[in-house]
Amino acid sequence: MIKAAGKLVALFAGAVTIGAGVGVGQQLTGGVNANIPAYAQQVSTALRQPIPGIAPATMGRSTEEASVIQVAKQVSPAVVTISDNRGMGSGVIFDAERGLILTNAHVVRDAARSGGKLEVRFKNAKVVEGQVVGADTQSDIAVVRVRPDNLPEAQLGNSANVEVGQTAIAIGNPLGLEQTVTTGVVSAVNRKRDPRERDGFIQTDAAINPGNSGGPLCDSQGRVIGINTLVLRGGGGTAAEGLGFAVPINVARDIANQLVATGNVRRATLGATIGTVDAETAQQFRLPVQRGVIISEVLPGSAAERASLRSQDILTEADGQRLDDVEDLLSIIRSKNPGDTMVLRGVRPSGRFSATVRLGDGS
Repeated sequence: MIKAAGKLVALFAGAVTIGAGVGVGQQLTGGVNANIPAYAQQVSTALRQPIPGIAPATMGRSTEEASVIQVAKQVSPAVVTISDNRGMGSGVIFDAERGLILTNAHVVRDAARSGGKLEVRFKNAKVVEGQVVGADTQSDIAVVRVRPDNLPEAQLGNSANVEVGQTAIAIGNPLGLEQTVTTGVVSAVNRKRDPRERDGFIQTDAAINPGNSGGPLCDSQGRVIGINTLVLRGGGGTAAEGLGFAVPINVARDIANQLVATGNVRRATLGATIGTVDAETAQQFRLPVQRGVIISEVLPGSAAERASLRSQDILTEADGQRLDDVEDLLSIIRSKNPGDTMVLRGVRPSGRFSATVRLGDGS
């Protein structure tokens, strides 16, 4: 029925494994040395000062420019600088009522280990004390809490809708220069440094440098679509070169919710390597369905093996929800806990099938 599926499975040899780099070097973008060079501090201060006699331009802006300006005005009040004795990074307020800030685990690593305090600086230069609610090193996401006091808040978007080529706007504190805005496009989605990684990154060419870690990556409407986390650099490159990566906001939101609720993260896992089936691949390999998620490998001893799932199975539904791509399935799995069940439907060479999977623990 799907004789060509074996060839298609081969194409997904590097697909996402649920339950289990590129470039010469990779660098987490936070952790700027706390001893910022004097010139950087002077430049940072100067950039925040208005130039006497020069009024901001209000006419002649292109639609693209106007959009970036509006996003900067809208989001930057919710972007903070997070620092401790080790260094500094960025963060974004996502729940003003509870004083919750999203950032990277590596930005707050020392404070998370020791239970120490953090310094949180707002755009208006106000400085308050912050406390680490929880940090998850696997996703590199952490939550910091400050006292709620009429705080601004950024709007979180939906990273499942992010498309290659769309505008990407990064806001943060690279090299200690606070409230820096850079623009580019989304270069790739679901980008993995290692095929075994559970969730992929959003790749962008918007400049991301040390100090940007934990800051928001936004779309043209000012919605946060990712949390900037690392940059991959080639050998001999300058500090401004490299490919930027952000944790998709859907992943960050789920991790943050778990950290706030319990202080730790539990991960349900299927235990299979999967890839997306779309109309193009369906036509090329003469598959019986136009969309879905194909299994290229079932891991030994996994939940998928116990449910008798097989290589070449194409999953079309999970818990009654249509599966158009890998992200659809991952989103459902992320919403569950280890031990929860999930009903899968799909097609295999012998015909249509249904399987009930009791998800494993990938924590």
